[in-house]
Parts: sequence; structure tokens; C-alpha cells
Amino acid sequence: MTLVNVAGVVFLLNVPFGYWRANVDTFSRQWFLSIHLPVPVVIALRIFSGLGWEFITFPVLIGAFFAGQLVGGWLHIWTTKYEKVEVSSCVFADLKKMINEFKT
Repeated sequence: MTLVNVAGVVFLLNVPFGYWRANVDTFSRQWFLSIHLPVPVVIALRIFSGLGWEFITFPVLIGAFFAGQLVGGWLHIWTTKYEKVEVSSCVFADLKKMINEFKT
């Protein structure tokens, strides 16, 4: 896998975790988990993709990590503000609620 592909996967992986992080209290146990649970997956992606530990990979993957967290948080804020459904910490459950609301 190329660096761009791994960065894309890291970004997409962190969007649900950023969504979760935006719905919990800052510095709570769930907040720490929402930030740190994706880290072993990112390390595994780095190892199994063959990227190695070159310096250029660090800013790209860290940027993708934080961008995914940020977009997930924005998505939660937007969902809370503009959607009619009750919002939870799970982006997939909320998406299902929004689709069901849209159908009716």
C-alpha cells in the first residue's frame, strides 16, 4: 500500500472515533479511549503495509489521524444541530436513524 492509501484508511478509521469523542466529557475514560483505541490499528497498518518508519510518514499519518478525529467531531456537531433524530455516540446508529427518518 502507498502512503496515500494508508493515510486515507487512517482518516476514515478516525471519523467514527471523532464522532464518539465529540459526544463524551473531555478527559473522561471514554474520551481517552476514543482517541487512543485507533492507535494500535494505525501502527499495524504501518507495519503490514510496508511503509516502514521513514520521517515523511509521520506528519502524513498524524495529520490524517487528527483530520479524521476533527471531521468526526464536526459531523457530530452538525448532526446534533441540524437533524431531527436523537443523537448518540455511534455514527453508524445515527446514520441509520437519519435514513429511517428520511424514508418516513
